[in-house]
Amino acid sequence: QVQLVESGGGLVQAGASLRLSCEASGRTSSGYFAGWFRQAPGKEREFVATIGWSRGTTSYADSVKGRFTVSRENAKNTVYLQMDSLKPEDTAVYYCAAGALVGSRRANEYQYWGQGTQVTVSS
Repeated sequence: QVQLVESGGGLVQAGASLRLSCEASGRTSSGYFAGWFRQAPGKEREFVATIGWSRGTTSYADSVKGRFTVSRENAKNTVYLQMDSLKPEDTAVYYCAAGALVGSRRANEYQYWGQGTQVTVSS
């Protein structure tokens, strides 16, 4: 089992930055991929970014490419999501996920999920 704990969400104005953290504990594996997803009210959960624990291979949704950066710190079993130039449409609950065998954009490919952290961007 892997437990994931997100932190770093909050309320910011448009154009500001936030950094989300996701600390993994339990039976983590450097061979797997971690990802970030988000879900806005009334909408389906959508892919944001993914990163491989071992090589750091990344992929982003088009809506965040160039503004968000995913990274990891293997020694701390932690994945980060640096969010810059935030827009009101980025408002959502952000979830960390882990345990995918590949850098998938599909939520059902990930075995483990955090509880989510709220990000609210005001205009």
